[in-house]
Parts: sequence; structure tokens; C-alpha cells
Amino acid sequence: MGKFFPELSEGFQRLLGAVEGRSVAVVGHARPDGDCIGSQVALARVLCARGSPAVCVNADPVPRRLAFAARGTAFIRTEEALRLPEDTLAVFVDCADHARAGERVRQRFPSPVGNIDHHLSNSAFAAVNIVDSGSAASCEILAGIFIDLGIPIDASTASALFTGIVTDTGQFRFNSTSQRTFILAGELVARGASPPEAGYELYERESSGKLRLLQQFLASLTMECGGRVCIGTLAPNAFEATGTTAEDTEGLVDFARSIDGVEIGVLIEERPEGGVKASLRAKDPLCRLDLAAGQFGGGGHACAAGLNQKKANGDFRERLLEVLRERLRVVDAERAKLGA
Repeated sequence: MGKFFPELSEGFQRLLGAVEGRSVAVVGHARPDGDCIGSQVALARVLCARGSPAVCVNADPVPRRLAFAARGTAFIRTEEALRLPEDTLAVFVDCADHARAGERVRQRFPSPVGNIDHHLSNSAFAAVNIVDSGSAASCEILAGIFIDLGIPIDASTASALFTGIVTDTGQFRFNSTSQRTFILAGELVARGASPPEAGYELYERESSGKLRLLQQFLASLTMECGGRVCIGTLAPNAFEATGTTAEDTEGLVDFARSIDGVEIGVLIEERPEGGVKASLRAKDPLCRLDLAAGQFGGGGHACAAGLNQKKANGDFRERLLEVLRERLRVVDAERAKLGA
């Protein structure tokens, strides 16, 4: 078998040299998903095994359904991270930019030693940037690098990496899924990852509150742009009314995208203080949703992107729709060139 990431593996070796024997904060983004938690756990376990004490840092807690992948790994929140020793080094994982972990964490670690990510919009903000936008998940990158370098992968590390790949590929359905993705997933199963456990923990343990939240989201769906865009909204009191939290929005936007004829699905979360968070999902990479989100200070992938606005004007929805209309015009032009 050839090397999975020969160029990135060389960079990872430099990163290992930079953190050797040092304490490391493995930083993930706010509202962590499976790829974020999986990447943090896997990297922290490898660093600890090599003599570099590592702790995972997140602005938000580990989601309930991802707790199985984080067993045995230390996670701390922002307040504790601010009290870490001054000489603690930071490696950011699954973060498209330096601010994705929160402003206070960015200020605490102004010069990260490493940045491991797969987002198309990654800003290469660290001393060592290990970024591949062609990978389906940050966990795919780490799995390939570990195998390339002969770094031992125990069952817990394999489980964490497998979790990240499963979630970020939409159970191996999204456009980013490649032959390499399947090969690496198989290698992780061979090393102890359990597909039945991951499937049960990730997709068979929904709360009744989340189903009520889903009901609200589905009831709000509207079709725009001639049925090519579907937008759903969660009101400011949605979480309180359903007994849920922000983590329960995971996967809701996919219902909007899944409608036949819809090319872009959108979830808009309205905040009590007047802000909004929007999640964008597309079926075709030509949509380049990372560019759409980028116009609002967000980013992400061609088919999956997001944005946060602390203070949104009343015309946010229409401004977003106009950006999406323009993206669809570009898509139509590109398809015309291809004869599609």
C-alpha cells in the first residue's frame, strides 16, 4: 500500500518535533461535531503516548452522543484553558480559522504551533499547517498520517477517528467521500473501531426533545429560488420550548437539503439577543457554499458551510437569499459550460 499523505506526513513529523516533551492544548472549534471531537481525542492520545501531556480544549461541552468517543480523554472548557501554564503549546484541529475556538482561546494561544484541518477556507494560521481540503474529514487526515508514519493506533484512537469520518461524510454519502476514505475506515476497523457501536451512539440515541425541535424546524420550511433553496428557521425560544440545547440542531439542515429538487438547504437559528447562526448544505460542490458563508464572515466547505452574526439586521434572510441566488447563477453558468 502506498502512502496516504506523504507531504502532510512530513509536516506532521515537524510538528511532533516542535511539541516533543512539551504540554499541549489540542484545541477544537465551538459547538464541536464528530470530526472535531474525534480529531482532538486521536491527536491527544498519540501525543500523550509519545511523552507530550495533552488536554483537549473546547468552548462548549462534548455533545452527549459523542461522549463514547471521548472516554478516557481529558477535556476542559475555556475558563480552565486560560489557566493552563504559560508555556503550553497549542495545536488547533478542524478549525478553518484561528477564531473558530472562540475569541478568548484565540487570545490565550495567539501563535499556535500546529493547525490540522480539511476546510477549503482554512487560513493557514499556525506555524505548521497540515491542511488538505480534498479530505472528507480532519480525522481522515490524521488516520492516514498515523498509518504513513507507523504511529500505533489503539482501539480508542481508532474509534475516535472512525467517528469523525462517519459523521463528516454523512455516513459515507457526501461528495467528499473517496476510495481513500473507505480504505482508511477499513484500516480503523481493523485496529478496533466498531461500526455497530458508532452507529448506535451516533444515530440511535436521539432525545424526545430533539424530535420536538425537528417538528418545529420542519414546520418552518419554505421553498425559495424556484424550489432550489429550502430554508428552515428556529425561533429564539426553540431550545427552551423543547428542552433541548444547541447540540440538538445537528443534522436538522440535512432534512431541508434532502427534498427532491432542492440544491441548497439552510437552517437559521435566531438568537434571543438578536444574532443568528446559519448552516448551509448543498448537493453539488459547484455551489461553493464556503464563498457564500464567507460574505458573512463564515466559511467551511463547498457543500457545507456556516456563519455566525452576533447582531443581524432585519434583512439578514433576504441578504442571504440574494447571495445564494448568485451562487446558483454561477452554478448554472458552470453547468452550461460543461453541457450539463
